[in-house]
Amino acid sequence: MKDLYSFSKDQKQHDQFYEKAKAAYTKIFERLGLGKDTYLTFASGGSFSKYSHEFQTVTDVGEDTIYVQEGKGLAINKEVYSDEALKELGVKKSELVEKKAVEVGNIFPLGTRFSEPLGLNYTDEAGKVSPVIMGSYGIGPGRVMGTIVEHLADDKGLVWPAQIAPFTVYLARLSDDKTVVEAADLIGLPYRVVVSEKTLQKGSLELKSRTASQVQLVPLHSLAKALQD
Repeated sequence: MKDLYSFSKDQKQHDQFYEKAKAAYTKIFERLGLGKDTYLTFASGGSFSKYSHEFQTVTDVGEDTIYVQEGKGLAINKEVYSDEALKELGVKKSELVEKKAVEVGNIFPLGTRFSEPLGLNYTDEAGKVSPVIMGSYGIGPGRVMGTIVEHLADDKGLVWPAQIAPFTVYLARLSDDKTVVEAADLIGLPYRVVVSEKTLQKGSLELKSRTASQVQLVPLHSLAKALQD
């Protein structure tokens, strides 16, 4: 689990940091390739606050039920779904679509729930002593990885987004054995490059994107440029 905690001198400072963390988490899931299907979801805040915020990725294998307002890019967890919550969030039942989802991250205020018992205080410029306002922020790397696998895989197997793939290119030195060539896709890397006597006779390499159906021949000296494009 990747955990982060914030410690602020007052509610205003906490709210400012909380919004920055919310934006940062949104950017993280976009870079992971889950952005368009991951929603900021209102959920129970437990004993800490009225609501917490989950980041839920829509997928058929999800264990949570959420109600998505696609126009606003937000959702409501089934656990807090009520007329009161809908009114407070400014959404209508007719706008919501029920979906299955996996929680890949969450952020929530802790208030002074822990700082007061621990005597974690802040003294301001005027000498006033107040308990520190806390926040909690978490992402489950293992859960995220599993969600990426389930959500982005196709009928051929894994599809790792280029920005998180363990390697960018799978390089194979092959003959014309088609069985071996086809097996190179199974590990899900973004690109497959095949070097064979046949391609080298033309001064080229065989390049295939994991998500493309066509193979292209690329001159040896142009491989780096082709990968960037």
